[in-house]
This record gives sequence, C-alpha cells and structure tokens, in this order.
Amino acid sequence: MTTRRSPITANKPASVPPPHGYAGPGYGPQPPYGYPQYAPGPGFQGAPGGPGQPPYNFQGYQASYGAPPLQGQPGVTIWMPTPPPIPNCPPGLEYLSQIDQILIHQQIELLEVITGFETSNKYEIKNTLGQRVYFAAEESDCCTRNCCGPSRPFTMKIFDNVGQPVIELIRPLRCSWCCCFCCLQELEVHAPPGKLVGYVKQLWDPCLPKFSIQNEAQEDVLKIIGPCIVCSCCEDINFEVKSTDEKSTVGRISKQWTGFVREAFTDADNFGVQFPLDLDVKIKAVMLGACFLIDFMFFEHGHNRQQRVGVW
Repeated sequence: MTTRRSPITANKPASVPPPHGYAGPGYGPQPPYGYPQYAPGPGFQGAPGGPGQPPYNFQGYQASYGAPPLQGQPGVTIWMPTPPPIPNCPPGLEYLSQIDQILIHQQIELLEVITGFETSNKYEIKNTLGQRVYFAAEESDCCTRNCCGPSRPFTMKIFDNVGQPVIELIRPLRCSWCCCFCCLQELEVHAPPGKLVGYVKQLWDPCLPKFSIQNEAQEDVLKIIGPCIVCSCCEDINFEVKSTDEKSTVGRISKQWTGFVREAFTDADNFGVQFPLDLDVKIKAVMLGACFLIDFMFFEHGHNRQQRVGVW
C-alpha cells in the first residue's frame, strides 16, 4: 500500500545543519557576537569586558577634556604644579621654595632674525623636569630698543601659570662702559609688582665683572663674579655666586652654549641658575633678575649683530 504525501510535506526540503554561529537543535547555546567562536586554548582567562571579566580599557583615551596632558607631549606646555601657600612668602614665589635650580630659555623671534629689527625679549623659565615655572616678557618701546640696543632700559614682567605678574624687574638707563665707575648698572626687583624686595648692583672692578645681590634695605647678601674674558666657544660661561666675603661659592649663573648657528644668527640664549634650596625666596627672585641683567650686558647683540667680547 502506497502512502500519499501531502503537498506541504512533499515540497519541504530535507533538514540540514544550521550555519556556523546559529543556534539549532543539538548545537547548544552559541556565544554572543564578538566573542571567540572556537574552543579557548589552555591558559585563556576570558576576554576583557566579558561575563565575569574586567571592563576593556582603551589605551590613550582621556576620561575628560580637563585631564592633564602627558609629560613630553609635543606642542603642550607642562606647568609646574601650584605649591601650597607659605606664610610670609610673597604670592607667586612659592614655586622658588621647592627648587634649587632654574633654566631660562629665550624665545627666538623670527622677525628679529630675518630683518635684524630688535623686538621685545621673551623667556621661558623652567625647572629641571622641564616644567614651566614662569614666563617673562620685556616691556619697552620700539624706539628705545633700536636706539639704545643692549644698554636700553626696560621693565620685565614675570608671570605665573594663571597669567598673573608675580615679579617685576626694572632696569634704568645707565652707561655700559666698565671704566665709568660713577654710573654702574643696576636692577630693581619687585615681588609682587610694586613691592621692592631687592637690588642687583654692578660693582666697579678693573679686571672682573662683579655684582652685588642686595635685599630691600640695600644690604649685601651675595656677590656674583664673572670671568675676566666673557667669551667662550663650544662651552658654557659661568658667573660664580659667592658669599659676601667672596671665599665660598654657593651658586652659579651659567650661560649655556647653544650651537654655532644659534649663537651666530640669533641672540636667543639659554641660562641656568643654581642657588641653595633653603635660600630666601626673595633673594632667589633677585638672582633671577641678575641673570636677565647679565644677559643684556654681555650676550645681547647690538645693531652690528656682534656680541660683547673681550677682556673685562
């Protein structure tokens, strides 16, 4: 006896196994999309983000726009963290209480390099980690810069990380000849601007460049003595910071060699200033001013693009 098949069952195709990755009778539960479709090998601990596993961490992703940039990231200025307030410390000088050395980098002005037209100097002041501590900008008029050259009077404002001026340096116009002992170089240091904290005064000496670091009462605290020949090729030029009796060395101001091209075609200089860690922050600020005065006196180019060279 022949059994007749219904039209529905007659056209139904024979059952085939479901495609890989789809659930079907006898195949058991399939893993979600994005997880391994094969049996894990020995030592497999599970994929990050999976059930019972820690969430996946995207490398290089910052959780918020305000997150601090990475140290050394190109094009990003890293500022020194703001220290806590210190009693009887002028505002903004707390940074100096934590360091015993600062680096000063003068910025290259393209207009000055191309045209020889004297522009206002700008400096970055950093610690030994490369973090910016302050930013300094010269304030002087165009006529004074190009008529008086390196001997020009100026006001230098030094700003902290929020753009507030914390130190002000004032240099009056004085004669630049060492033989003129009646009109020597001088620099006033204010911290904050308007409050006098000390002076840098040139001392007359027929052989060596000498300076006195003084407090607000014009009392000598330290002395700076430079080399007889303020010129050197391929090495640093050091100005020693000494005690008032000039017997012990307590610090140093160094003009760092920056290479033939930069030394020949620009007046953008690099300096290092070293001082005792426990030195009064006001005197540290005065030493910072002494570095700028030394830069203008000995390493700033004149109209003929020639640096002051010779025996002092």
